[in-house]
Amino acid sequence: MKSSVIIFPGSNCDRDMDVALKKFGFNNKMVWHNDTALPKSDLIVLPGGFSYGDYLRCGSIAGKSKIINSVIDYAKSGGLVLGICNGFQILTETGLLPGVLQQNKYLEFICKNVHVKINDTKNKYFKNIKKEILELHIAHNEGNYFCSNDELKLIEDNNQIAVTYCDKDGTCNNNSNPNGALKNIAGIFNQNKNILGMMPHPERMIDKYLSGEDGSIFFENLIGNLN
Repeated sequence: MKSSVIIFPGSNCDRDMDVALKKFGFNNKMVWHNDTALPKSDLIVLPGGFSYGDYLRCGSIAGKSKIINSVIDYAKSGGLVLGICNGFQILTETGLLPGVLQQNKYLEFICKNVHVKINDTKNKYFKNIKKEILELHIAHNEGNYFCSNDELKLIEDNNQIAVTYCDKDGTCNNNSNPNGALKNIAGIFNQNKNILGMMPHPERMIDKYLSGEDGSIFFENLIGNLN
């Protein structure tokens, strides 16, 4: 399976994602934001970090990069696009995903492990996954997901809420919501479920000696669904 990770100025998780993808069997290539064409890929990843220093709005400048037109065309053709953290923000800025990522509820940068509950498995990202609740890592200042009431109804009607923040037992409430996100939303799909944006970082949880292995479950499952 072939994957491509887009590199933006200020990205700091692109190499982590490269390591994770290669560890679980992807033949990965790194693609510079100023390129205009994507290599042949089964998966495109917009990584986490602080593209362009988060000037203006998070992801807003990256969303105007030359490579983005090719990413949009790829996504609209049905190709898999995964946006993690800043990548999620870029996906909302480009309109590939609905809603926005606002500043965290208590106006503080958050860096910690959290639990998320998988809400929909009828897609290539989570089909056949072995666990319903994953422990992953978050590191963001603007991870507070928000959308209009009309958008929320459409998202809920189409089962587009991919993962929600929860406690270790799967309970979703204010206590398990780290950033004030609407409905505890940690990640969403587009209507066709080929695009996934989520704030937690699975690439940071692929080694039990460093942080944890629930990210391994995500990547192993993903490549298994693509083979």
